[in-house]
Amino acid sequence: MRRIQALLRHQLIWPALTLVLLFALDLAHRASFLSITILDGHLFGAPIDILNRAAPLVIVSLGMTLVIATRGIDISVGATVAIAGAAASIVLEADPSHVGEALLAAAGVGLLAGMWNGLLVAFVGMQPIIATLILMVAGRGIAQLLTGGQIIPIDAPGYLKLGDGYLATLPCSVWIAIAVTAASALLVNRTALGLFIRSIGVNPVATRLVGLRSTAIVFSVYVFCGLMAAIAGIIASSNVRSADGNNAGLLLELDAILAVTLGGTSLLGGRFSLAGTVLGALIIQTLTYTTYSIGVPPEATLVVKAIVVVVVSVIQSEAARALLVKQLMRIFSSARSRATTGMTNS
Repeated sequence: MRRIQALLRHQLIWPALTLVLLFALDLAHRASFLSITILDGHLFGAPIDILNRAAPLVIVSLGMTLVIATRGIDISVGATVAIAGAAASIVLEADPSHVGEALLAAAGVGLLAGMWNGLLVAFVGMQPIIATLILMVAGRGIAQLLTGGQIIPIDAPGYLKLGDGYLATLPCSVWIAIAVTAASALLVNRTALGLFIRSIGVNPVATRLVGLRSTAIVFSVYVFCGLMAAIAGIIASSNVRSADGNNAGLLLELDAILAVTLGGTSLLGGRFSLAGTVLGALIIQTLTYTTYSIGVPPEATLVVKAIVVVVVSVIQSEAARALLVKQLMRIFSSARSRATTGMTNS
C-alpha cells in the first residue's frame, strides 16, 4: 500500500501515465501505430516520427527548465530560433560548403540572445517576462531583416543532414536531442550547478546572503537557454530546408513552457526535472500527432491540447494529487476487501 502511494506521488508518474494513455489511444485507433520498419537502413514509423518532430522542442524546453527553476521565464526562444536559422542561411547562401561557419553563426546568435536576456534580468534587475518580451518582439523583426522578409532556401547537404539525415538508423535530430539532454543532466546532477539553481529558485535572498554569486548563475542559465534555442533553430531550418524569419519557432516558447510545467517543474522556482521536461515535450508532440491521426479538425487542435494540458496540470497540483491518491487507495482497499471476503466465503 505504501509503495503504491509513494509511486502515485512520484513526480514523473503522471506525465508518464499521460504519455502511455496517448499511445494507447493511438494504438486503439490504428493497430500499426507502434510498428517500426527498416527501409534503406533507416527506421520509419509513428514513434520515430514523434521523436524526430519533438527533438527541437525537447532541446528548447531543457533551457527553459533551468530558467524557470531560477524563478524566471524566457518568451524569446521562438524568436531566437528564427534568428539562428536566418544567420545560418545567410552564411550558407554565400557558400553552401561553409557548414561549420553557419553552425558557429547560429550558435553565436543564440549566445548573444541569451547574454542580452541575462544582462537585463540578472544585472539590470528587469522582470524576466518584460526583458525577454523585448527580444521576442525585436528578435522576430531582426530575423525578418536578415532574411529580407523572404523565405531563404538552404541547399547545403552537410547542413541538411542535421535535420533530415540519419545516423545509426535514427534521425540525426534525435541523436542531437539525446546528446544535449545527457550533457544537461550531467551538468546539473554531477556538478554543484544544479544545487545552486535550486537554491536561487527556493530563496534568492538567502542564496545571495550566504555568498553565492546568484547574478552570475542567473546570467548563465539565460545564456544556456539562448544556446539551446539556437540548436533548435539549426535543426528546424535544416528540417524544412529553409529559413523563415516570420514563422520559424512561432509559439514555440508556449509549447516549451507547457512541456516544462507538464514535466513537474514548479513555476515558482527551485524544483525542476529534466526527465519530466523531456516527457512533457513528448506529450505535446504525441498529442499533436494524435489529434491529427484520429481526425480532429485542425481548428480544434489547440482546444484539445489546452484541455489535456489543463487536466494534467490539475492532477499534478498537490491538493488534486492528494485527493486522487486518496480515492485510488479507497478503491484499491475496497477491491481487496471484497476479494478477501470472497475467499473466506468460499
